[in-house]
Amino acid sequence: MSLFLRHAILGVAALAAIAQAAPAQQNAPHIGYVYPAGARQGATLEVTVGGQFLDGVAQAFVSGGGIQATVSEFVKPITKQQFNKLKERLEELRKKDATPEVRQEIAELRKKISMFVRKPLNPAIAETAKLQVTVTADAEPGQRQLRLRTPAGLTNPLVFFVGQLPEVSKSAAKELPASKAKGAKSRKDKSGSAPQDAIEITLPTVVNGQILPAGVDRYRFQARKGQRIVAAASARELIPYLPDAVPGWFQAAMTLYDAKGKELAYADHWRFHPDPVLSCEMPEDGQYVLEIRDSIYRGRDDFVYRIAIGELPVVTSVFPLGGRVRESTRVELTGWNLPAAGLKQDVEQKKPGVYPISVVQKSYVSNRVPFAVDSLPECLEKEPNDEQPKAQTVELPIIVNGRIDRPNDGDVFAFDGHAGEEIVAEVYARRLDSPVDSVLRLTDGAGRQLAINDDHEDKGAGLMTHHADSWLRAKLPADGTYYLRLADAQNKGGAEYGYRLRISRPRPDFELRVVPSSVNARPGATIPITVYAVRRDGFAGDILLKLKDAPAGFVLSGNRLPAKEDQVRLTLSVPPSAPKEPFGLHVEGTAKIAGRDATRQAVPADDMMQAFAYRHLVPADDLEVAVGGRGLGRSPGKILSKTPVRIPAGGTGQVQVGIAPAILERIRLEISDPPEGITLKSVSPSSDGAEIVFQSDAAKVKAGTKGNLIVAAYAKAPSTPGKPKKAMRRGPPLTTLPAISFEIVKP
Repeated sequence: MSLFLRHAILGVAALAAIAQAAPAQQNAPHIGYVYPAGARQGATLEVTVGGQFLDGVAQAFVSGGGIQATVSEFVKPITKQQFNKLKERLEELRKKDATPEVRQEIAELRKKISMFVRKPLNPAIAETAKLQVTVTADAEPGQRQLRLRTPAGLTNPLVFFVGQLPEVSKSAAKELPASKAKGAKSRKDKSGSAPQDAIEITLPTVVNGQILPAGVDRYRFQARKGQRIVAAASARELIPYLPDAVPGWFQAAMTLYDAKGKELAYADHWRFHPDPVLSCEMPEDGQYVLEIRDSIYRGRDDFVYRIAIGELPVVTSVFPLGGRVRESTRVELTGWNLPAAGLKQDVEQKKPGVYPISVVQKSYVSNRVPFAVDSLPECLEKEPNDEQPKAQTVELPIIVNGRIDRPNDGDVFAFDGHAGEEIVAEVYARRLDSPVDSVLRLTDGAGRQLAINDDHEDKGAGLMTHHADSWLRAKLPADGTYYLRLADAQNKGGAEYGYRLRISRPRPDFELRVVPSSVNARPGATIPITVYAVRRDGFAGDILLKLKDAPAGFVLSGNRLPAKEDQVRLTLSVPPSAPKEPFGLHVEGTAKIAGRDATRQAVPADDMMQAFAYRHLVPADDLEVAVGGRGLGRSPGKILSKTPVRIPAGGTGQVQVGIAPAILERIRLEISDPPEGITLKSVSPSSDGAEIVFQSDAAKVKAGTKGNLIVAAYAKAPSTPGKPKKAMRRGPPLTTLPAISFEIVKP
C-alpha cells in the first residue's frame, strides 16, 4: 500500500471519528465558586459548586491527600420553553386524583419550576453541583484546589481550604430574581444595637457565608475583657479575579461592635492585601457582633467568604525576610497572640527559594508568611545610612536585610566597581509580604544618576496587582565607588517595612509556567498549550521543553522556546489509549547557563484577566490532564516535512502534511493566533498528502524570528447541488495539527 493511500485511509477514519465526537468539544466546563470554600479536619459536609457547562458532572477532585469528594446532585436552570411545559404538566396533574405518585411528581415539578423563578442573574454560575466532601482527621491543613470532571473534561481549579478550627456555614445562598435585585444596593442594612438577626457562634471558629446584593451578615459571640480577638477574612483569596468583572470584585468590609452597637474596629483591607483583617482588645466581658458586607453593598453567589475569628495567633511581619542556605537565622516576629517574639529558622537543608513559616500557640497554627532563602552572602542594614556621606559600605555580591524604619527614610549603600562591570540590584519586599513600595537609584561618586527603577513587573508573581519591587541593571562607566539608594515611593515606613536588597553581577536564570492547568483531550487528539518563560537578570537563551515521567505515547511538538522569547505555543499529542482517570503531567525546560545545563520545572498556571486589561499567570497546584470521549484513532495530519520550516522574509515556505485530498474537501485549515506577519497562503493536495504554504510579510516580520505555527482544522459547511453554499457558524476546531516550528530567514 502506498504512503499516500495509507494517509488517505487513516485521514477518512479520523475525520469520521472527529465528526461524531465534535459536539463534546463545545464550551469548556468552568466553575465560578465553591461554597463553603473549606472544611475542618475530620468533617463531612455538603459543598455547592457553581459554574457553567457542567452537564453530566460525575466526579470531583481535590489536590493533596486526605479528601474524598463525590457528586450527589446537579441542577441546571430551566429555559422559558421548559418552564411553560412544566406548568402545563402541573395543571394536568392537579386535575387527577392525588395519589402518592401524583403528589410526588407535583412536588418534583414545583421544585424545577422554582429553579426558573430563582434563576441566578449570571449564566457563568447558574448551574450548581452538590458534593459530599469528607476530610480525614489527619489531612494536611492549608490551601488546596478543587476541580470537577464532566464528559467534556476537567474544570478550572478553585481554592478549597482544610482547617483546624470548628466551622459554621450559612445555608447556600440563592440569587434574588432580577426584579428584586435591581436597586438592591440602595437598601443599605445599617447595623443597630445588638442586631437580632446575628448568628450565635462560639470562639474560636471559622464562619462561611455568601454576600448577595445589599447583604450584611452578622455573628454574635462572647469575649472576655483583655482578650485580643482577631478576625481574618478570605474572599479575594478564594477567587482573585471574577470571570466577568460584573458586579466587580468582592471587596469585603468587616466591622466589630460591642453589645450597645458601638463600633470598635473596622477594616476593608489589610495593608496591600484586599481581604480585611482586624484585631481588637476586648474592653469588657460581654457580647460582641462581627459584621461583614461588600464595601458598596454589591453581591452575588460567588461573593464567598471565610472568616477565622478568635484569640488566634497572627504573624503580621518578620525580620529579616530571609536567610542564607546552610545557616540558621534568628527571625523576629511581630503580630498578635504569638507564643514568642522570635524563632530560629533552620535553612541548612533548603535550596534557594521562598518557604512558608508559621508558629503555634495553644495548638492553633498561625498564618503562613514567606521567608526567602538564597546562596549569596548576607548582612544587616546599619543606621545611620540615610545620605551618601553616611552610606553603609558593602562588598559584592551581597544581600542586605534592612528596614525603611520611618516615613521619608532612605538607605544608601556604597560599593566599589570597575569600568565595564555589570551589576544588578533587586529588591524583594512586596513579594515577601512587606508593604515597602521600593525605589532604587544608582549614582556615581559625583552624584550623577546612572539608573533608576520604581516598579518592575514579575510575571512569576501571578497574584500581584501592584508590582512594587524594584530591579535595575547597569554597566559601570569607570573604576570607583558607587552608591545605591533604596527608599519607599510613598515616603512611608515603620518596623514592618522590611526588605531584601541583592547587589551582584547578573545571575541569569529562568522560571516556567504552563497554561492551562486543566488539559482536556480525546484519545488520539492533538491540543495546543502555552509555556511562558520568566527570564531573570537578562537570560535570553533557548529553552528545550519536554515531558517528565509522562504516560507512554504523549508527545510535545514544537518543544523549543526560542531565545529572547517569553512564550511559545506548542502542542500535546495524546495517544489512542490513555489513562481513563485524570492524572498529573509534568513539563520541564532545560537551557544552557554559563556553559552548564540548567533544568527548571514548569509551574502549572491559568491565564486570568484583571480589570479587562491586565493578565496574570495564577499558579495552580497541579497540571491535570483528562482524556475522554470518543477517540480519534490515529491523529490525522502528521507533519512529514523537516522542521523548522524556513520561510524567507517576504516569501513562502512549504510543509507536507499527511492529510488525504478527500479530507481536504471537507475541512479548512487556519492558523490559530498566528505571529504577526505570517499567514496561511494555500492548502493543496500533494503526492504525500497535502501541502501547506505559509506567506511572510517582510514589513512585519524580520529574519531570525522563530516560533511555532498552530494549524487548526474546521469543518466546512455542507453544500447541496443547485443551492447557494451556506455560511457555517464557526465552532471549535475539529482537531489541531502538531505544532510546526518555523524560522524566518533572509531572502
